[in-house]
Amino acid sequence: MTDVAVIGFAQAPNERHSPATTNGVEMLVPIFGEVFKATGLRKDDIGFWCSGSSDYLAGRAFSFVSAVDAIGAFPPVMESHVEMDGAWALYEAWLKVLTGEAEIALAYGFGKSSAGVVRRVLALQLDPYLLAPLWPDSVSVAALQARAGIEAGLWTQEQMARIAVRSQADGQRNPRALVAGPDEPPSVADLLARPYLADPLRGHDCAPVTDGAAVVILAAGDRARALAERPAWITGFEHRIDSAALGARDLTRSPSTASAGRAAGAGRAQVAELHAPFTHQEIILRNELELGDDVRINPSGGALAGNPMFAAGLARIGSAAAEIMSGRADVALGHATSGPALQQNLVCVMESR
Repeated sequence: MTDVAVIGFAQAPNERHSPATTNGVEMLVPIFGEVFKATGLRKDDIGFWCSGSSDYLAGRAFSFVSAVDAIGAFPPVMESHVEMDGAWALYEAWLKVLTGEAEIALAYGFGKSSAGVVRRVLALQLDPYLLAPLWPDSVSVAALQARAGIEAGLWTQEQMARIAVRSQADGQRNPRALVAGPDEPPSVADLLARPYLADPLRGHDCAPVTDGAAVVILAAGDRARALAERPAWITGFEHRIDSAALGARDLTRSPSTASAGRAAGAGRAQVAELHAPFTHQEIILRNELELGDDVRINPSGGALAGNPMFAAGLARIGSAAAEIMSGRADVALGHATSGPALQQNLVCVMESR
C-alpha cells in the first residue's frame, strides 16, 4: 500500500443564505480554482473525483450530477458520489489512491441548507416506521441527548456555554466562519441568560444553518512530496456506525466514535477538529476519543462557526490537515459525523514526516 497525504484544502465562505443554486456549482468553481492555484495542479491532473451531497437537501433526484458542471465536460474523468458528508467521499478517494488506482484524487462536499427547513429535512433520516412519522426535528433530538447527559451529571449547561464562547472567539480568526462573534464574545453568564431554543439547548448551543462547500486533494507518495512542502500524511482513517434506533443506545455515549478513534490512532493528536453541531456533542466526542486537556479543539471555530450540511465534516478534516501543512501541529485529527445524535462517525488522523 502506498502512503497518502492531504496536499490541498479550500473552503467556500460559510453563509447563512448563499446566492448559489442547490447544485453548488457557484460555490465549487471558486474553491476548485483556489486549491488548484495553491497546489499547481490542473483539472486533468486529477485521477479520481468524488463528491458528497444530498438529494433530499437539494430537493431533487440526482442533484450531484448537476454539480459535475463545476468539473467540466472535458477531459473525461473518473467520478463517484456518496449520499453523505464529503468526509466519506474523501474516504473513497483515499482508498482509490491507497490501492494505486489513482495517483491524485479530489473530494468535495457541498450543501445549501437554507433552501429548506433543514431541521425538518433531517427528520427523514430517522426510522421510517416509528420515529419519522412523529417529525422530531434534529434540534429536538439533540436536546433529548443534551438533557440525558445533564441529568446523568456528565456535563452542565455552563460547560456547554464555555464551549460556545471559545468557538465564537476562534471563529473571529477564521475568515470563512459564519459565526465570528463581536469583538468581545459574550460571557458565559450572558449566554445562560438567553432563552431556550429546545430545552436545554439555547441558540449558542446549536450550529447555524449554513450554505457552503469544501474541497480536499490527496496525493500518493513522492507525488505528494513534490506538490506540498509539508504534506499531511494520513496514518489512520476509520468510520463506524451505531444503531439508528435512538432508544437502542445510550445517547450520552458514542461507541462508534471510540471504536473509530482507537482504530485510527486518535490518542496521539495534538489538535482535533471535531464535527460537533451542538456544544454538548463536543464533550461526548472528546471523552470518547480520550483527548486530553492539552489537545487544541476546533481552532477553526468548528461547526458552531459554520455547519454547511455535507461539507462540514470534510472541512473538519481539511482544517486539521491545514494545521499540519502550516507547521502548527505534527499530529492532527479530523472528525465527521452523520445521522441523529452522533450515529455515524469517521476519524482521520494525519501527521507530518
